[in-house]
Amino acid sequence: MSVQLWTWILVGLSFALYFGIAIWARAGSTKEFYVAGGGVSPLANGMATAADWMSAASFISMAGLISFMGYDGSVFLMGWTGGYVLLALLLAPYLRKFGKFTVPDFIGDRYYSNTARTVAIICALIVSFTYVAGQMRGVGIVFSQFLQVDINYGVLIGMTVVLIFAFLGGMKGITYTQVAQYCVLIFAFMVPAIFISIQMTGNIIPQIGMGSKVEGGTFLLDKLDALHTQLGFNEYTSGTKSTWDVFAITLALMVGTAGLPHVIVRFFTVPKVKDARKSAGYALLLIAILYTTAPAIAVFSRTNLIETVSNTSYTEVPQWFKNWENTGLIAWDDKNKDGKIQYVAGSAIEGKKPIYTDARGVNGERLISNANNTTNELYVDRDIMVLANPEIANLPNWVIALVAAGGIAAALSTAAGLLLVISTSVSHDLIKKQLRPNISDKGELRAARASIFVAVVIAGYFGINPPGFVAAVVALAFGLAAASFFPAIILGIFDKRMNKEGAVAGMIVGITLMLFYMIRYKTGLIGVMDPRPASEWWFGTSPEGFGTVAMLVNVVVSVVVSRLTPPPPQHVQEIVEHIRIPSGAGEAHDH
Repeated sequence: MSVQLWTWILVGLSFALYFGIAIWARAGSTKEFYVAGGGVSPLANGMATAADWMSAASFISMAGLISFMGYDGSVFLMGWTGGYVLLALLLAPYLRKFGKFTVPDFIGDRYYSNTARTVAIICALIVSFTYVAGQMRGVGIVFSQFLQVDINYGVLIGMTVVLIFAFLGGMKGITYTQVAQYCVLIFAFMVPAIFISIQMTGNIIPQIGMGSKVEGGTFLLDKLDALHTQLGFNEYTSGTKSTWDVFAITLALMVGTAGLPHVIVRFFTVPKVKDARKSAGYALLLIAILYTTAPAIAVFSRTNLIETVSNTSYTEVPQWFKNWENTGLIAWDDKNKDGKIQYVAGSAIEGKKPIYTDARGVNGERLISNANNTTNELYVDRDIMVLANPEIANLPNWVIALVAAGGIAAALSTAAGLLLVISTSVSHDLIKKQLRPNISDKGELRAARASIFVAVVIAGYFGINPPGFVAAVVALAFGLAAASFFPAIILGIFDKRMNKEGAVAGMIVGITLMLFYMIRYKTGLIGVMDPRPASEWWFGTSPEGFGTVAMLVNVVVSVVVSRLTPPPPQHVQEIVEHIRIPSGAGEAHDH
């Protein structure tokens, strides 16, 4: 069967499963809508958390980033896995014991202030929309290639699917859908990795295969280093980032993880505090399967790409190349008119994406109008490396289709969790807690569903007009979470003296600083039309790592302001003492 048919079958079956679960788990109350009724088992919650966590950035984009960045890409692995450990140990049990199932709710009650709650709502919306933009972009990429539709239509299809199972089941529907999505995405990620590891090194375990010898007795990484050097790139196994920037990005991703609202809320879907700890352990184990495999896929796909297309005649390149060319995610411009693809260091185009014309070249290639005058003739979008990997390695059609189903599952599971956070922030934290305290349970449920609809429309817009490739957008969302939420949460748990004035001042300063830097140095909307060059970065810190600086500023501002203003009420200080008592087994109580 063709790839197209296999894709329709596997994606259709997985969607039927998701919709069936959403209908079965339809939420009938706000508790079911927000926290799945609080009755999810630790293992199921661990699988759902892993699916929520392993977004399109993890599945589609992380290995692609590592394949292009080499050693420098390790910051994403260290930051995202380290961050989950930080969340599981330092935050999740305490927040679960506090008994508030949203971050704005925790901040509003811990800091005895609706102003603090409102600032937290705004921060949650900014973080979640930045994050969800990357997910919708990932959905569009997968649909555009494997269902042979325009990338914008792919985003619209993804919006519709997410809306249905988030709208129906809320957290209850999303939780059990995510259990199924974890099974799909991990199977889809591992099968091609195992196939290619056997194909290239004879080793069935990809993590070991990456460090094994290939035909001819050379180590695979040594071979890739040699290929890179020949083409003018830096050695794959050597880094170019400064030690400070590596540290800043890693820490920003770590503390950003610990401040992500859509991950934190997962710990309120289990019955007890000890179950929150157990589900965190399960999730970490399940996440590690993908995260330890990603570097291997990066090495395999990078090696295969270079060997397949570099210095190859366009008329002889495999069909996958031309298929992906039609999506706009790979492009070739024959600058020296020799009919061969010259892939060397340097950007092949001006701008972030190729601009195609309707004309075809003498070799049948799609012509681009924004090629520059560098020697490099090939543009490759990083987001295609995982998706195109099975095709590059000439794997069976069903494996190629399986990756499509996995990519869709990864993007949809996280998008659903994020959209629920957005709707909860509006319906529970803004409407119920502030604007209409006497709203009925059904009224709040209607408001939550209306919020999801609006959020999906906005997320779809960002998916159609993305600010960058998937993992870069997601990395910025982590920076925003680090700059805003992490200090307020961690100080709220471990510093009895932290008061509302300190928390509000810190959150406002932190997220404003991060937004300014992100817009100034990533999108270029402040003062100039283009992003500012790396030579102008503050302290040599990239936008992805600036969350660390903004977070530290937040901490300093929070502590200083809190010491210059009155301490929190005695009952709040007693709550802080109580949530740090490691009772472990008891039910969580509201305060």
